[in-house]
Amino acid sequence: MNLIIDVGNTRVKAALFEEYRLVQVIVFNKTRIISEVKKIIKNYRITSTILSSVALMPLKMLEKLKTLTDFTVVSSKIRTPFKNLYATPNTLGVDRIALVFGAVVKFSKQNVLIIDAGTCITFDFVNKEAEYLGGAISPGIEMRYKSLHAFTSKLPLLETHKPNYFIGNNTNESIHSGIVNGVIQEIEGVINQYKKEYLHLTVVLTGGNTNFLSKQLKSSIFANQNFLLEGLNEILIFNKNK
Repeated sequence: MNLIIDVGNTRVKAALFEEYRLVQVIVFNKTRIISEVKKIIKNYRITSTILSSVALMPLKMLEKLKTLTDFTVVSSKIRTPFKNLYATPNTLGVDRIALVFGAVVKFSKQNVLIIDAGTCITFDFVNKEAEYLGGAISPGIEMRYKSLHAFTSKLPLLETHKPNYFIGNNTNESIHSGIVNGVIQEIEGVINQYKKEYLHLTVVLTGGNTNFLSKQLKSSIFANQNFLLEGLNEILIFNKNK
């Protein structure tokens, strides 16, 4: 069984795979990585582990994890089935590498735009020749709510909420419309930009806000909240079998 560990900006997701089949997802705080991994190893027969982290991982923690299981850390140097044409490949986030990896494997010989709606909203594009061209990064939904509150003196900090109408008739509804409707229009606009350049385009939506956003988008998309985990599992299998 493969253990996939995705360390995000706010929490950790651990996924268990039997080859390509997702068995279970466990979510926990970053401070509990060692104890949670020990618990998983005790309860399941883990053969290989891969870790992806967008946050800086303490060296002692990585060394400890390596003593617990057969362990791979995703980096810009890991072998991939796509050509990385990013101008600064060493700065490309490991989460974005995993997303593109999954897209190349699952949507072979297709133009694919992957939209990851989490702490940030990232757009990543790989063409049908399996060439990664790059994408975009913008603030995520929660970050936008927090920034409005943090950088003004009177605007309240609100929870994410679908606006009742695109014209807000009070402060709260105006904030919801500005943020949520703004994000929807941004995503739709970016998709249309790519469609003008690439007529046959596959769009994947993933990340923590997948379910919330997918119901409001008009564009045809593949919504898969676990796409990053599946991409990491593909990296593990690909590098283990070579």
